[in-house]
Amino acid sequence: MNYQEILEHVCQEIQPFSKEGKQADYIPALAKVNPDQFGICLHTIGGETFAIGEATTRFSIQSISKVFALAMCLSLEGDELWKRMGKEPSGTAFNSLIQLEEEKGIPRNPFINAGAIVMTDILLSKLINPEEEFLSFVHSLCGINSVSYNKEVAQSERSRGYLNAAIANMLKYYHNIENDIERVLHFYFLMCSVEMSCQELSKAFLSFANHKKSFQYNHIMLTSSQVKRMNAIMQTCGFYDEAGEFSYLVGLPGKSGVGGGIAAIYPMRYSVAVWSPRLNPKGNSVMGMKALELLTTETQESIF
Repeated sequence: MNYQEILEHVCQEIQPFSKEGKQADYIPALAKVNPDQFGICLHTIGGETFAIGEATTRFSIQSISKVFALAMCLSLEGDELWKRMGKEPSGTAFNSLIQLEEEKGIPRNPFINAGAIVMTDILLSKLINPEEEFLSFVHSLCGINSVSYNKEVAQSERSRGYLNAAIANMLKYYHNIENDIERVLHFYFLMCSVEMSCQELSKAFLSFANHKKSFQYNHIMLTSSQVKRMNAIMQTCGFYDEAGEFSYLVGLPGKSGVGGGIAAIYPMRYSVAVWSPRLNPKGNSVMGMKALELLTTETQESIF
């Protein structure tokens, strides 16, 4: 499969969508990002790398960080994790308070904000130095130690984080958060602020693409079964309330973020990361979604 030639063709084909959508301007720091950027990188489990565009430009991965948090929580908690959250698609916005209240403080899945805030609480309770250990885990996955938090982005999100604060307070009311609310929110926004390039993000996700390889990174260990189940949750819950559309059009497990990034995997074949800041109304990258749709169409490779 000539992935480089396919990526170049995909890049040409998506140009008509280059001005659709807008970046996440409700986060002041992200509003300043040049929206007219596009990058994509694909890593095969055989060790090949293919890239085009701004594939080495770092961006705020935002909710993609929830995949790393889930891996850590599954390693630390095992199936006990599912007593504090579900595994079902939300069908509502990623920051819905209504659904959380109706379900008595049990988040629908780990990838909506409520679920991620609970995972943040777990990491704070289980780890000695959570900020450092989370970053070290990401470093071990992508092999790049310069990946870091963008504290300006984290502070920017906290300055407008009223709804997330409301979610955290509701979780505390229902006894699904143990730690101080402000401490939980600080770490949550910090994790979302991690900056990675498509090249680094794709390399990090390669670990989830190859479930036959031992998953052991910086003391975080997962069984083959756990990795496959993480892929299942990415497939059904990784794109807010557009997960069905992504499954229908693309057919890969993945996770998006409002920074414009999407990371996805073809199990036992490759991992891919794409970035373009302009988002659709659901909060997913317009060009990123289209690029991955064309990738699986042209390669005729999807999990279905």
